[in-house]
Amino acid sequence: GMVSNWTKIPPPLFRKVVIVLIDALRDDFVFGSKGKQFMPYTTQVVEKGTSYSFIAEAKPPTVTMPRIKALMTGSIPGFIDVVVNLNSPALLDDNLIWQAKTAGKRIIFYGDDTWVKLFPKHFGFFFFYLSAVFLFFEVDDNVTRHLDRVPLVGPKLREMDNILKKIHISLLSKVDEASLPNLLVVCGDHGMSETGSHGGSSEGEVHTPLLFISSAFEKRSAPVAEPEHVQQTDLASTLAIGLGLPISRNSVGNLILPVLGGKTMREQLRFVHLNGFQLSKLLQENTPAYEKDPGYEHFKIAEKSHSNWIKLYLEGNNSEILLNLGKKVLKQYLEALKTLSSSLSKQVAQYDMYSMMVGTVIIMEVLLLLLLSVPKALSKRAEFEVPLSPLLFSLLFYLMCLMLCAVHVIVCTSAESLCYFCSMSWLTAVGVMMLISALTCGILSAIAKIVENSRLPPKSPVVSKSSWSEIDLLILAGTVGHVLSLGASSFIEEEHQTWYFLINTLCLVLCQELCRNNFLLKECDPQHSTSMKQNFDSVGETSECKNIDIPAGSNSKLGKATSSSELMKGSDKWISLATPWIILTCCRLLRSLNQTGVQWAHRPDFGHWLTSSEHKSELSFLAAVSLLMIFFLVQRRCSLVSKIAMALGLLGVYSYRAAIGNVIFPWQHGGKDISKGITEARFVYVFVLGIIFTGTKDLLKSQVISVDCSTKSTGLWEVYSGLVLLAALLFRPHNLPVLVFCLLIQTMMTKYIWIPLKFNAAQITIMHYWFGQAFFYFQGNSNGIATVDISAGFVGLDSYVEIPAIFLTAFATYAGPFLWAIHLLCYLSSEVSRNSAAVGHGCFCYALMRSIPVAIYVVLVTGLRYHLFIWSVFSPKLLYEGVHVFITAAVCLFFTAMDQNHTYKVQD
Repeated sequence: GMVSNWTKIPPPLFRKVVIVLIDALRDDFVFGSKGKQFMPYTTQVVEKGTSYSFIAEAKPPTVTMPRIKALMTGSIPGFIDVVVNLNSPALLDDNLIWQAKTAGKRIIFYGDDTWVKLFPKHFGFFFFYLSAVFLFFEVDDNVTRHLDRVPLVGPKLREMDNILKKIHISLLSKVDEASLPNLLVVCGDHGMSETGSHGGSSEGEVHTPLLFISSAFEKRSAPVAEPEHVQQTDLASTLAIGLGLPISRNSVGNLILPVLGGKTMREQLRFVHLNGFQLSKLLQENTPAYEKDPGYEHFKIAEKSHSNWIKLYLEGNNSEILLNLGKKVLKQYLEALKTLSSSLSKQVAQYDMYSMMVGTVIIMEVLLLLLLSVPKALSKRAEFEVPLSPLLFSLLFYLMCLMLCAVHVIVCTSAESLCYFCSMSWLTAVGVMMLISALTCGILSAIAKIVENSRLPPKSPVVSKSSWSEIDLLILAGTVGHVLSLGASSFIEEEHQTWYFLINTLCLVLCQELCRNNFLLKECDPQHSTSMKQNFDSVGETSECKNIDIPAGSNSKLGKATSSSELMKGSDKWISLATPWIILTCCRLLRSLNQTGVQWAHRPDFGHWLTSSEHKSELSFLAAVSLLMIFFLVQRRCSLVSKIAMALGLLGVYSYRAAIGNVIFPWQHGGKDISKGITEARFVYVFVLGIIFTGTKDLLKSQVISVDCSTKSTGLWEVYSGLVLLAALLFRPHNLPVLVFCLLIQTMMTKYIWIPLKFNAAQITIMHYWFGQAFFYFQGNSNGIATVDISAGFVGLDSYVEIPAIFLTAFATYAGPFLWAIHLLCYLSSEVSRNSAAVGHGCFCYALMRSIPVAIYVVLVTGLRYHLFIWSVFSPKLLYEGVHVFITAAVCLFFTAMDQNHTYKVQD
């Protein structure tokens, strides 16, 4: 008893094991009323058969590939596995499948290709299908949106029940008294939410049934009232003992003892000792002070008690005292296993603090450099230059490089665990050190210049009378408030409420500003009336270069009657006053379309009503009207060729949705065969590329050849129109009103708010950013993985193609922020009355608004890395922020390419 029997694996308890893993199988699909209705045979076995029933708890993210890893390795996968969920590499960690193959067992597999990718050379025979296309086109489009009414889930559960019955009867027929019994395991990789999605941490997503069915178990006399809860990682260690295999090296699971409870006390104690020895060994490898861990201490106490029990057993003592003592030792082991597993689950996510700190330092240095550059970047010359040449030859730069390299050597040579930054080549590591040193020197240089300039006497005796307006105060308070809210998990879960509040408040402030300019200032300042009229007049005077939001004017109409002109100006004033209230109404309607977040996501919304099968006619009508509105709002600024392409493309969008069964044509009465709509989607892609190509051609012409400003403005708008057409294709039909209201609000704010009130480029940029963030949530997105519409990545594709799928999914998810950012570029580039540096100002402010929350959030997440909700709340948000940063970088590159003022050289 004092020497471990780790190398001596006990003989197997089962001859054959059949694992039936059903995708997205919730616990209430088996237990409860739904199980009795749709899975009668399984329910009968659970309640009266030879089985054990459990509810297995999965850890987020609740997507297929990480859950398969957890089931087969017993370990907790990294959160980044959600990124490679559809294109997973081979699993190299010690796992149950590899152990079975090494032991010479024959493994037969039927299922989707995710398993074949994870275990490419492990199966003796296999048959698989591509999970991505079938799952996301047929399941997402048909099952999940009607989960509450269970129109298609019921037949699918009955089908699974019949399959389980067939397998179970077959296993029973092959059992004889001379051989070991067989085992049937039924489980789900994850569940699903009430809306049919998965990936998050709601109860429906993390709770799955786990059934063990075997003739070796005793027949139940009565059904269990409530199944016991276990961890999903417990399956690997349980099956390893059941098959006579070593427990996977990195498993943190506990044995599910009832499955192995039919054996003698000595065998049961041996099983739990093997499990405890494996967990304590894993703890020793991951924790320097493992001896002080409560779980390790409990295990050693149980091991000592086990040793005493073995001595009594070998002495031939078979009394009731020995049995009771064995039960006491068994209880000690189980408590030790639970504590060890809990400790390892917390420590298994080893944080590479050195690499994290290096990344955090770089991010914070870039943010600080941006903040220090605000005065020059927002000046009339839009200067944003970091003079690296002098810094690279300064003594401070070399001293910092040497110091950082010395720190790198010390950390990497003394690190006990694997470090990503230390695993890099020395050339790469030195490059990173040089970057940190250069940024530090740049920051110190910028601070020195600010201090030096503050000591110099002002060049002009005139003192600028700049004051903060209500808009400026709101922008500052909103930005600071949003950043501070990122430190609370509840605010992250319900972040959409923050943005809805900010844009509603913005609309009220804009209403106040419009009233002041139209009424209050008019009484105080007689010249203001003339000024406001000139602002509205400027809309028509420069319309030939501002075809972004205002129809092109004609010089032949200058001879209009004065009364008509005055009437037009008067109507513009009242429409301008009504614009904030119209926007508020639009936002309120959009909030009712998609419930998002966590607290109220389960509540019914207008989107669910539209997507139910009973309201397909209403959805078809809404989709058709929305597509017509999109064409009306976009086509006025396009060339004739692009107008025709846009019309045909939008018709193709409706045809695609009709082909896959989302909507119907008016003449369509009977049932229509549902296809994947590949031909129709590719038809739309042709027009998307055509429109973007036409706009790109105009942009290149405006950049290379000196032409009038209308060519560049038209080119930008046509690129924007092509992206709108792409969004219309990727959006689900009930979300098309989101796109309509996006275009409508942009049009009204441009004509009736931004132009008349003469906001500067920085203020307009921040308004675009706020509305972009709000529309991200209006689409139905949240900070949880479950709301990502993966099906958008397969529109027009026969199978999973990585690059197009990633691009289409990212665009569909971030369409709101992306379209508002491109509209900002269109607007600033078309405003000839503005300073030539307006585009540069917009680019800088947009980058700054994205950088502030990201940089602060990285610091917050690092500090909260041991928070209870780090994996379920903070990590998904970090993933969203990371992708958004890449999109922002692409947008800023586009801004820079379109900024004809960025090559302007400043003479010191």
